[in-house]
Amino acid sequence: MSGRPDSDLPPDTQTTPEPTEDAPRDLPEDLPEDLPDDLPEAEDEDLLLEQARRARWGSVGTGALLALAGTAATALRAADAAPALVLAAYACGAAVCALAAVLGARGRTRRALWTTVAGVMVMALGDHFD
Repeated sequence: MSGRPDSDLPPDTQTTPEPTEDAPRDLPEDLPEDLPDDLPEAEDEDLLLEQARRARWGSVGTGALLALAGTAATALRAADAAPALVLAAYACGAAVCALAAVLGARGRTRRALWTTVAGVMVMALGDHFD
């Protein structure tokens, strides 16, 4: 035989019936009254909120750290009498990374990631001109 078999069994050979939306859930009688209606979804929502918070603070920290590193590199290269193009590249890269930190603080973590990458690439370009 060629080809791959179907992934689903025909309806007459399935072992468990598919749940319907109208079917009542089997809940124990001794549950407290103040529990949320759907406990697993509430836990998933809390987990997603915690992950989003971690991503936000990670992008803020990374952007701020790279902005500080770019500013320090600009100061060190200025003291070493590097060409103006190198200084401008490091300064612009630091500014772009600072923008990434601001974006991360406002919850735009995907844009902050790409802005951080762009800022590091600008600083690498400045290193290339040196």
